[in-house]
Amino acid sequence: MAQHVAVVIGVGGMGQAIARRISPSAHLLVADHDQETLDAVAGQLTGEGHRVTAQRVDVSSRKPVAALAEQADSLGPVLSVVHTAGLSPVQAPVPAVLAVDLLGVALVLEEFGEVVAPGGAGIVIASMAGHFHPGLPREQQQQLATTPADQLLSLPICEASAFADSGTAYAFAKYANRLRVQAASTAWGARGARINSISPGVIATPMGRAELDSEHGAGMRAMIDASNAKRAGTPADIAAAAEFLLGPAASFISGTDLLVDGGAVAGVTVRAS
Repeated sequence: MAQHVAVVIGVGGMGQAIARRISPSAHLLVADHDQETLDAVAGQLTGEGHRVTAQRVDVSSRKPVAALAEQADSLGPVLSVVHTAGLSPVQAPVPAVLAVDLLGVALVLEEFGEVVAPGGAGIVIASMAGHFHPGLPREQQQQLATTPADQLLSLPICEASAFADSGTAYAFAKYANRLRVQAASTAWGARGARINSISPGVIATPMGRAELDSEHGAGMRAMIDASNAKRAGTPADIAAAAEFLLGPAASFISGTDLLVDGGAVAGVTVRAS
């Protein structure tokens, strides 16, 4: 029997934690845009005893995403797909945030929706930022959810000029991620597979620390202070949630978002009411 395949796209703090949690019995396919980081993480995981294949990918372009899906399918039945790759507001301008955080998710959902095996499951890492987006009219929600990926950034609501800054583009993209996942659950379900998203709060990763050190850091610390947990999350917190959603205990869960933020969104909502 072929060893099943677990794909982790984006090998930052959360990606590494998830990979270690879900892959002991799997052939692990890890992917990232940064070749040096990818090689280092693949070497670490191999040294820890995991069976690892590494492949560079630019999630903002269909061809490399399709090649990654093809590679995954060639290694064995694809039972786990985890997409963590993304850019935070302090890392990139609006066009790059939209290309990676919005288009990249859409491309991964489409391409891996063609190869995921029956019984498989996927996760997209969204963000609590999406829960602070004010929402859109139903027609625009449908556009974001169902427009083919190659046409997505051509929608008027996705034009870079429509966003004041990278932060607003990021919240919009993460809001859209949840809509894309919900819509994709039908196509994945036709293959006997599930797809969900996780919306992390402030997580103690290099990306999270960069945000805390930015001009928005004071507001983020206030959210942490108002939360139930009173702390930033850890990559292990997200890995535990991913393990649940990918596993058999979540077999009745698809097309939904799990907010893993220590109660930060709830705290902000209560303060605002």
